Amino acid sequence: MYWNRLRAYLKAQYGTTVYKLALSSGCSCPNRDGTLGTRGCIFCDGAGAFAQHGPIPDQLAAAKARVAFKAGPNARYIAYFQSFTNTYAPLSRLRELYTAAMAPEDVVILSVATRPDCLPEETVDLLAELNRIKPVWVELGLQTIHPESAAWIRRGYDLSVFDQAVERLRTAGISVIVHQILGLPGETPEQMVETARYIGKSGASGIKFHLLHVLRGTDLEPLWRSGAVTCLEQNAYIRILEACLRNIPREMVVHRLTGDGAKRDLLAPLWSADKKRVLSAINTAFQQDNLEQGSDLCFDM
Repeated sequence: MYWNRLRAYLKAQYGTTVYKLALSSGCSCPNRDGTLGTRGCIFCDGAGAFAQHGPIPDQLAAAKARVAFKAGPNARYIAYFQSFTNTYAPLSRLRELYTAAMAPEDVVILSVATRPDCLPEETVDLLAELNRIKPVWVELGLQTIHPESAAWIRRGYDLSVFDQAVERLRTAGISVIVHQILGLPGETPEQMVETARYIGKSGASGIKFHLLHVLRGTDLEPLWRSGAVTCLEQNAYIRILEACLRNIPREMVVHRLTGDGAKRDLLAPLWSADKKRVLSAINTAFQQDNLEQGSDLCFDM
């Protein structure tokens, strides 16, 4: 059994466990401020599940306090701007946010979640400059390569925009992590694997898998309540996840196997609320099936 898990990758790099600290940049999103739309992506509730608020030093302190019981004195951290579009602000503001987040010695990586259509040249230049001080990761929410699904979730950009963004970031020496949602309505398991393979070929260094889940207050909620949208059952999710992992390169770092929102707002699927049980079931399946990341790839990749 083999899959290139983030935890092991980071421990090999830094010699200790590295924890993510979710931060809020206060940035909006072109899918919410009227530039592209006002309702956001169909699954978005307009609030980060774990991000703090306020000055960056205060956010860092609060986030560290949340993991203090397990982190220990020698822990290292990733400053993670998670919610919304964290490059969607004036350059001077971004520089202020990023440098404050990177300042503590025990913060070893800056990770910035954003959209591929919100990476102008000057922002990439700033990220490249900071990447020479400490590693910078940029996380892009592709979710799917299929146009019908992209339109349904109201992603708001074409696949070519993603391709161009990844190329610009790679040229600048910045690591790219790409998010994929499994279980989008109308997509077959084969189509989900196609997205995973595309991400694997894109030049990205990492991937995050998410389960389509329904949160209270999203535009997805009424569709789920009416029965127009259903979510994957746990066993089906694990089977598709395994197929995706077999179709990405062995060296691609897997940053997440599943993702969901805050329990207080989660409507479906309820099985995903017990993260420890879900991860245990995934690990058991991986062992039983002798999962090997990249085992289904052709040699011409």
